[in-house]
Amino acid sequence: MPDVSYGTVPRQSGSEPSAENKCTDAVCINASRIYDSCGSKDCLSNLDVFFTPCNQCIINNASSVKICKASVITADVNVESVAFHRGCYAVDVTFYFDIMLEAYTCGSTIPSKVNGLAIYGKRSVLYGSESNSKSFSSDSCIVCSQPPTACACSEIMPKATVQISEPMALSARLRKDSVPPLPCAPIPECVITYFGDDFAVTGDAGVRATIGIFTITQLERNVQLMIPSYDFCIPRKECKPESDDPCEVFNRVDFPNDSFFPPNARAEEREKCNFECSCNG
Repeated sequence: MPDVSYGTVPRQSGSEPSAENKCTDAVCINASRIYDSCGSKDCLSNLDVFFTPCNQCIINNASSVKICKASVITADVNVESVAFHRGCYAVDVTFYFDIMLEAYTCGSTIPSKVNGLAIYGKRSVLYGSESNSKSFSSDSCIVCSQPPTACACSEIMPKATVQISEPMALSARLRKDSVPPLPCAPIPECVITYFGDDFAVTGDAGVRATIGIFTITQLERNVQLMIPSYDFCIPRKECKPESDDPCEVFNRVDFPNDSFFPPNARAEEREKCNFECSCNG
């Protein structure tokens, strides 16, 4: 691609763009560029589950537990530079999971629903390039930078973004021993608010859960990019108001043929059913 001098915008030759390429000119935009990223598939086994005092009493009297669901409450993401590796950064992520369990007590066939907290930390090293420029805008508040310390100079860190899928709840087992100690790092206040109380530090039983997660971690920096411009995103359809008549809404619903005539399974779907049962009779 030929170099373009700063401040100039190259345009296509000719008065009308071709049918194959409707790009009329090139524009400069401010965008978040991904410099490096990685994906991972992790099976998190034997995660200690922490309970509030009320739920801990249920776990103390339980004879067995069954995991029902796992969900992500929040995550704490931090970035720091890697020594002796210019442009490389360590991304430390701490995930906070809500583990939903069914606790069975002796002599009872109806389980009790309890929720607990599981914590998992993960580190990834990615390339995030280097930048010594600072950006200020009219729509942001005044924030003063911290003075550089004697052992480290001020460095503009890239932004780390972590995406995680809904966790897969795999298993949970009851341990008849003391409650595991809480992590040394303080638990975020929003997590404590989520469960409605502090977590118990004493008890006669504990739970360890196993879940599976898929994550994508990436390092980004704001840069100016020149891209082809096609047209403005003008809406092509009109927003029509919804009717309050329930029969009119029902008349727009298609007839559920699949409910009356179940479709045949495709070949790849039938392959999923070809497995041997390993259940313990």
